[in-house]
Amino acid sequence: MTKTRVFGVLLTAVIAIFLVSYTLGRALYAGQSPGITSFALVHFAGYLFFLLMPVEALVPIYQGEGHAALTLVFVAVATALAAQVIDYSIGRAVKEGSLHKVIGEKRYARFKGNIDRWGGWAILLFNLMPLSSPNMLLVAGMTRYSARRAFLFSSIGLTGKYLAIVYAYGPVSSWLSTAS
Repeated sequence: MTKTRVFGVLLTAVIAIFLVSYTLGRALYAGQSPGITSFALVHFAGYLFFLLMPVEALVPIYQGEGHAALTLVFVAVATALAAQVIDYSIGRAVKEGSLHKVIGEKRYARFKGNIDRWGGWAILLFNLMPLSSPNMLLVAGMTRYSARRAFLFSSIGLTGKYLAIVYAYGPVSSWLSTAS
């Protein structure tokens, strides 16, 4: 690993730790239920290609705190799509080869190969599973894949993933309940 890449990983880790500590951690330390704003902020940051975090794990935590499951699904999909618009736009704004150092040559080739071979279905699958969908949207922008199709497949995959998570971690009766 080069010094630049190590520095990037460390900086990313520091930013991620700060965001989680400042939002979720602060509420938990104060003995309060974490708010939906902290969920939205951390979730948005987790879908930026340079701050990869397992934000899907936040959904059961917030659902357990009493937040309505459908609200969490809506906020998760909206913030993920907003971050993916940034990822796609960054990919679209730079030359195809200039971000290889950031995401790695092999990873870039794998994402590009998936998009070339499967198109929107690859984007849907990467968003449906806890895979690196922010990188997929970055590469989609770099390869000039249709933005309309990319976000259509992305929104379908994200919605499916988060509906499955809230269904798996909570009774259907809690889907409309709200935190007190």
